[in-house]
Amino acid sequence: MRIVIQRVKRATVSIEQKVYSKIEQGMLVLLGIEDTDESSDAEWLIGKIIKLRIFNDEQGVMNLSINQIEGEILLISQFTLHASIKKGARPSYIRAAKPEKAIPLYEIFTKELNKLLSTEVKTGEFGAEMQVELINDGPVTIIIDSKNRE
Repeated sequence: MRIVIQRVKRATVSIEQKVYSKIEQGMLVLLGIEDTDESSDAEWLIGKIIKLRIFNDEQGVMNLSINQIEGEILLISQFTLHASIKKGARPSYIRAAKPEKAIPLYEIFTKELNKLLSTEVKTGEFGAEMQVELINDGPVTIIIDSKNRE
């Protein structure tokens, strides 16, 4: 699994020109699931998300976690995070998990993240054509891959 975390002042996801979910201060998390991923990948990444200290304390130092600021998370499934561009100019998504594998893992990810977050996780709709808008705070953008744990 691969995630891209963006610290945001606010973010929204719209489907068919209607706001589906929105958050204020917190994280926009883009989640890419590949064929070899398991629930243990989700558990490890969720631990990283919850503990990640990327929010400013009173001195302006990134020292606070999402729960310490009572921040929100907008979680968006994004298979394109596993694009391969080794050959040619057209990305290949062969490593991205098919829906029959990705949907259950996405649901597990959402459910387990909800258990540890002090606010409710907001989501997009799996497989939908979505428009995501955000105000990146910092900007702060972090990429974490569960296959690179060492």
